[in-house]
Amino acid sequence: MSSAESQSETLADPSGPPDPILRDLFIFEAGALVFAILADQVDGTTEARVPAVLPNSPQAILGVVCVRGRMLTVIDPTVLITGQTLRWPQALPSVIALRGDEQLALVAQRCRDKITIEDADIVRPEAPNQDSAGLLVGRVRYGGEEILVLDVNHLFASVMRQRERRRRRF
Repeated sequence: MSSAESQSETLADPSGPPDPILRDLFIFEAGALVFAILADQVDGTTEARVPAVLPNSPQAILGVVCVRGRMLTVIDPTVLITGQTLRWPQALPSVIALRGDEQLALVAQRCRDKITIEDADIVRPEAPNQDSAGLLVGRVRYGGEEILVLDVNHLFASVMRQRERRRRRF
């Protein structure tokens, strides 16, 4: 048996430990919280955008902005997690455009560098909180900070669920 054959058998050995699943996270700050989303869900970022306010919109929706010819609905993630509204300046410091058909964006005070972590490093919630059901994937400790990992696929549903809770019932 040649050394190339034995090396390929060693690499294909199923008894070895499986390769860890790595995740690239895009990190940003909003309020006192540090958030992350999967980096492949980010279409781009822009600064100093003034949103057009939407009448009768839920608290989490700050308005719409135009980014690269697309009209995006800007969402404040802190409202969805904490229920508290932040006072944002008229021109939003940073807008994170997301990929997808829903044409959504997140507001941030500051965007950070991407990080790479193992999927096993994400501490999943034991029981999902009713306010953020499905939105919060979990928490990661990185560089001494707690980072909240969001699932952008549940953003719009979380905003609408928030609106339904506030609607008065007759």
